[in-house]
Amino acid sequence: MRRMSLCIVIIVAAIGIGAVIPAHAEDWTVAEQNVLRSLWIVSLPPLPTDISNKVADNSKAAKLGHRIFFDPRFSMNGNVSCATCHQPDRAFTDGLVDAQGITKTQGHTPTIIGAAYSPWFFRDGRSDSMWAQALGPLENPVEHGSTRTHYAKVLYADPTYRAAYEDLFKPLPDLSDDARFPALANPNGASTGYAKAADAKAPNGKLPPHLIWSKMKFEDRLTVTRIFSNIGKVVAAYERLLLPWASKFDKYVEAVLNKDTYSQESLFDEEEVAGLRIFIGKGNCLQCHNGPLFTNNAFHNTGVKSRYGAQTNKGRADGVISVLSDPFNCFGAFSDTIFEDCSEIRFAKVDTPELIASFKTPTLRNIAKTAPYMHDGQMESLERVIGFYSHAPRALIGRTELRPLHLSRYERRQLIRFLETLDSPVIAPGKYLVAPDS
Repeated sequence: MRRMSLCIVIIVAAIGIGAVIPAHAEDWTVAEQNVLRSLWIVSLPPLPTDISNKVADNSKAAKLGHRIFFDPRFSMNGNVSCATCHQPDRAFTDGLVDAQGITKTQGHTPTIIGAAYSPWFFRDGRSDSMWAQALGPLENPVEHGSTRTHYAKVLYADPTYRAAYEDLFKPLPDLSDDARFPALANPNGASTGYAKAADAKAPNGKLPPHLIWSKMKFEDRLTVTRIFSNIGKVVAAYERLLLPWASKFDKYVEAVLNKDTYSQESLFDEEEVAGLRIFIGKGNCLQCHNGPLFTNNAFHNTGVKSRYGAQTNKGRADGVISVLSDPFNCFGAFSDTIFEDCSEIRFAKVDTPELIASFKTPTLRNIAKTAPYMHDGQMESLERVIGFYSHAPRALIGRTELRPLHLSRYERRQLIRFLETLDSPVIAPGKYLVAPDS
């Protein structure tokens, strides 16, 4: 009897000095269960319709977009495709601090799994649709680095591409006519290897693409741009298939909601449960990382210093100006809807202090696979990220929304253990997770 009493005293003393209570000794409250339910993948609503893209959910468009996504011919040097940076086996990222396209870029590759749920794209939200976002890298001189006439000609010259395109859209004109449709013409300034000055010539004696573009007839420029926008729309149709499915966390939530204590204990250990409690409690993570995709798709200033000059990187403050002037935005000429339907961009905040140095909240699903972290890839590990949030330093520009969490070393480890349970497969059929057969 005395021996049993001594054991109880030892246990109580241990608890008093911070020992871990068994993970499932305390039930989740009804309020906590509701929070867990809100994060559960089963609570993910149907994919929102993209009113600006009439082929967004067309299976033929997705099939064509899949081919283009993996095709390096859609680049200046024939070596870069969308999949160069968005690699399926890395949760559609590349693991690099600076993505490598035609040349080294300034920024890391975010995952596109589940991105179709967001109303804004790029870290500063400078595109308002997935298809408009897909067009940016194609003409960026450090990413795909080519021109819209080049991409239109790739479609035209390949019989498979041409047939698939014309099955979805209008018949293509004779794009082999180089007098009407030059090989490299573009409205957006110089492409890789071309001079930037408006009156300059490239070393090979040819005019730069933007001057060649200016000499084309208006109707031919319109035709090429329409084809270019449709390329973005079929790529988006493919990317909309890339949705997350159940992770270990989701299976744990199901067990909690079903009061299946055996499955709970087999799925989560003590540290993972403790980390989850920190996530929905002391860590204040739900302020930004909420919902089944663990993101509110909003913009926040977290005080992270930019690797490329925090004093000039205004994030959403500049991004909202860009999206309003983007010819490929929801109410632009190449959208498949009308201005009145474009509620997100119509009511977007402009010129407000909280936009300065604010960046879009990323999803936390597959977070353990998608290092580096933060908007410029400033942090190489989750340990550094949690440490940053724990201390919450002041912002160099704008005003940070963070408050120090003061997490202990053990709490940081527990939170990371929980975040590692968010890795999950993609719903899309396996054939869409590899390059298509030639």
